[in-house]
Amino acid sequence: MTELSPNLVALATACGVATEYWDWRGEYVAVPESTIVAVLESLGWEASTPAAAGRSLAQLEADRWRRVLPPVVTMRQDAAGPTTFPVHVPHGDPVEVWIELEQADRAEVRQVDRWVEPTVVDGVLTGEATFELPNDLPLGYHRISARSGERSAESALIVTPASLELPAELRGLDGEPRRSWGHLAQVYQVRSERSWGPGELADLAAFAEWSASELGSGFVLINPLHATAPLPPIEPSPYLPVSRRFVSPLYLRVEDIPEYTRLDASVRAAVDALGEPLQGRGGVDELLNRDVAWTAKRAALKLIHGAGLSAERAQEFAAYREREGVALLDFATWSALCEEHGPAWMAWPEELRHPATEAVAAERTRLTDAVDFAAWLQWQLDQQLAAVKERAAAAGMPIGVIADLAVGVHPGGADSWALSDVLAIGVSVGAPPDAFTQQGQDWSQPPWKPNRLAELGYAPFRDMIRGVLRHAGGIRVDHVMGMFRLWWVPAGRKPSEGTYVRYDHEAMVGVLALEAARAGAVVIGEDLGTVEPWVRDYLHERGMLGTSILFFERDEVGPLPADAWRRLCLGTVTTHDLPPSAGYLAGEHVSIRDRLGLLTRPADEEWMGLWDEVASWRARLEAEGIDPGPVGDIPALVDALHRFLARTPTLLCGVALADAVGDRRTLNQPGTYLEYPNWQLPLLDADGRPVLLEDLAGPSPVADRVRSLAQAFASLTS
Repeated sequence: MTELSPNLVALATACGVATEYWDWRGEYVAVPESTIVAVLESLGWEASTPAAAGRSLAQLEADRWRRVLPPVVTMRQDAAGPTTFPVHVPHGDPVEVWIELEQADRAEVRQVDRWVEPTVVDGVLTGEATFELPNDLPLGYHRISARSGERSAESALIVTPASLELPAELRGLDGEPRRSWGHLAQVYQVRSERSWGPGELADLAAFAEWSASELGSGFVLINPLHATAPLPPIEPSPYLPVSRRFVSPLYLRVEDIPEYTRLDASVRAAVDALGEPLQGRGGVDELLNRDVAWTAKRAALKLIHGAGLSAERAQEFAAYREREGVALLDFATWSALCEEHGPAWMAWPEELRHPATEAVAAERTRLTDAVDFAAWLQWQLDQQLAAVKERAAAAGMPIGVIADLAVGVHPGGADSWALSDVLAIGVSVGAPPDAFTQQGQDWSQPPWKPNRLAELGYAPFRDMIRGVLRHAGGIRVDHVMGMFRLWWVPAGRKPSEGTYVRYDHEAMVGVLALEAARAGAVVIGEDLGTVEPWVRDYLHERGMLGTSILFFERDEVGPLPADAWRRLCLGTVTTHDLPPSAGYLAGEHVSIRDRLGLLTRPADEEWMGLWDEVASWRARLEAEGIDPGPVGDIPALVDALHRFLARTPTLLCGVALADAVGDRRTLNQPGTYLEYPNWQLPLLDADGRPVLLEDLAGPSPVADRVRSLAQAFASLTS
C-alpha cells in the first residue's frame, strides 16, 4: 500500500478521521487512501493531492484563529479540574467575556495566565487569551459572550451532569440501585383484535398496564417508533426511518382520536369500514403488511382530519405547533412534498432540495392542507404517547416505556432533507467486519458531521433526544459507540472499506445525560460489537447503563459465571438481531445464513460451534445449581437461562416477548434486505399460532408460559 502523505495524515488526524485501526481480531488495518480522501471531502475538506490536503490543513488552523470564541464549550457540572476556552482578538486588545445563563442571569468568567504565541491571520497579528469557567454553573444550555472594541461574538456553553443519577424509581430508600425487570417488545407485534394490522399505541398501553399489574414488570423496552414515509411503500425496518425526531403515524389508534367520536354517523361508518378488514387474528403464514394497513389508516385519518376541530382543540393544536417550531414545519413540509415528488428528496427539482428556498416556501403555501395534515398526525401521536405513559404509571410500572433511538436516518428522508448541511450526504454509517457479521455492514444512513454539530451547539442532536424522551422513562441508544466514533463507508465502497470518524463524546454524551436528567430517564447504551474498552468505563462513569446479551457473555474459557456480569447494565438472553432464544438454541441463525450464503466458514463448523456453545451453557447452569432440563428440551433450557439471568447483578433484566410466548423465528437477519422478511413477522407461539393481547391475559397455554417465565424474576420485585 502506498504511504500516505504527511499532509493527508495531519488533516485526517485534525478532523478525527482514522488512517489506521485494529479490527475485531486485534489485527492492524491501514485505511485505503481513497477512503480517507472521500471521507474528508464529505466533511468539506479537499484532500485529493498532498498539496490540496496541505491547503485544507492551513485553512482549518486559520479558521480556528479567526473565531473569537470556539463554536461550543462543554463542561461537567462541579468538574474536578478547570474548564478553559480560548478567545482570539487582535494581539494586545482588551476583551470582555461573560456568560448569559439559560435562566436569563449573568455569570462572570476570569482570564487565566497562559501565554500563547500570537499568529498572523488575514494580515492581523492575532492573540489568544485563555478564560476559565466557574465550576458552580447550573446545568443547561447557556451562551458565552465576548466583546472587544467593535467586535463581538457568542458561543454555546453546555453544562452537563458529571454523572447521570438513576431515576428515583430505580433507587431504594437507602439510595442504592434497585433492580427491575421488563419485557422487550416490538410494538407492531403487540396486536389486539382492534388493531388495524400491526400493533398500535393503545395496544402498547394495554400491554404495559397488564404486564405491570399482573406480572410486576418495571418497564417495556420497545423498538424505535421513528417516522416513516407518508405514502407506501413503508420501510419495514424501524432502524431506517425518515426522521428520528418524529413518530410513525402507523402506530395511531384511529378510534382513540377525540374527533372520531364526534364524526357524523355516515363518516364514522366509512372510517370503521376501512378498519374492519384489517382487524382480527390473521393467518399463521401472513406477514404484517404495513402498506395495506397504512393505506387504509391514512384514508381514515384524512376523513377525521377533514371534519375539523373545535375551537378549544384548535387552540391546543396551535400550541403544539408553536412548541415544536421549525422542526415540525420542515417535517410536515417534507411529507407534503413527498406526495408530489416522491420520497427521495435528492430526485426532486433542484429548487426544492433545501427547506430554506423561496420555492419551498411557495410550495408550503400551496400545499397548506397536506402540511397541516402531517402536523396534525404528529399532534395525535404526541397525545397517544402521553396516554401510554400515564396508563403505565397508573398501573404501577416504575420506569414505563424505554424508547429506542436508531443510529441514523434514511438518506432520502425528512431529517436528511432538513439537516442536509449537518449530515454527510454520500456517506453511509455501518460497522466493520466482526465475529457475527464478517463482511461488515452498511446501514445506508448518512452520519452527523461532527464539525457542523459543534457549530450548531449540538442543537439538532439535543432536540432529537428531547423529542424521544418526551413521553418515555428511558432511552436505549442503538450502537452507542457512535457517540465516540462511527464507521463511515463512502458511496460505492464495500462496508469493509470504510474508516472510523471521531466525535466529541464529551459533548454528545453530555447532551444525552442532560436531556435524560431533565426527563428523569434512565439511559441504556447498546455497547455490543467492536467496542474500545475505555468506552464502557466512560459510560459507567457518566451513569449510563451498558448492554449484556447472555449468548455473548463469555470468555476464552466459556460462559461467564452469573456473579461476573456487570451491574450497571441491561441484561437479556437474546436481542433483536439474533433469533429468539428457542430459535438460537435450535440453530435458526445458522440455517438462515447458510441458506442465504452469509456464512464465512463451512456450515458443519457453524453447527459444531453451536452445539459446543449449548453444551457450555448447560454446564454453566449446572455449575450455578440451575437445572437446564433434559437434553433437547429447548423450552426448559430457555427457562433455565432466564433464571440464570435473574441471578446476575444486572440492574435491569429484559425478557423478549418472543421468548415469553415461545416464538422461534428470527426477527431481523443482519446482512439481508429483500432476502429475508425482516421486521415483518407477527408474533407466534411455540405451536406457530398468532398471539394477540387477548391471549396473554388468558386463560391459555401461552398466557401460562408468559407467567411462568416472569416468575424467574419475582425476587426482583419482592
